[in-house]
Amino acid sequence: MAAEKREDEMFLDDLAEVEQEEIDAQLDDEGAIAMEELIAERDALKDKWMRALADAENSRKRSERDRREAENYGGSKLARDLLPVYDNLKRGLESATDDQKEVSAALIEGVELTMRELINVFKKHGIEPITPEVGDRFNPQDHEAMFEAPVPNTKAGDIIQVMAEGFMLHDRLLRPAQVGVSSNPG
Repeated sequence: MAAEKREDEMFLDDLAEVEQEEIDAQLDDEGAIAMEELIAERDALKDKWMRALADAENSRKRSERDRREAENYGGSKLARDLLPVYDNLKRGLESATDDQKEVSAALIEGVELTMRELINVFKKHGIEPITPEVGDRFNPQDHEAMFEAPVPNTKAGDIIQVMAEGFMLHDRLLRPAQVGVSSNPG
């Protein structure tokens, strides 16, 4: 009996050892699976973090660009609304005759000072005039053709009359210069 007991004990020990090896193998497989899952989760979180970081950087850049544009071009509607005031002051000064200038010298001087101050304010805010001259070439980027007419001694596309100056706000066209263009066949 003692021999049988030993055989049973040895069998049980062998069985326990085999079961322990199976449990260890299973734990190793589960551990490897768990480790792979943790690595995959880490990689997914890292990817989300990198995307969030890129989105935040893009938002910062977009906000900075929007701020600069608002600073440079935010007043373009007001500037456009002031251009007729400039045009009217200029027409008023150009239409004054020499007699009127003598009689109303103080008034004319006041209008000239107002005109100079308006021009200074325009320059301060990045508004520059586009002043084409008669004989210059028509440029559709800066000029608006109000009419075409055949004028002797000119080529097609030459400016023959300037009705109104144009204006740029920094690097954007605020208003094209209004011109008449020659239509001579050349």
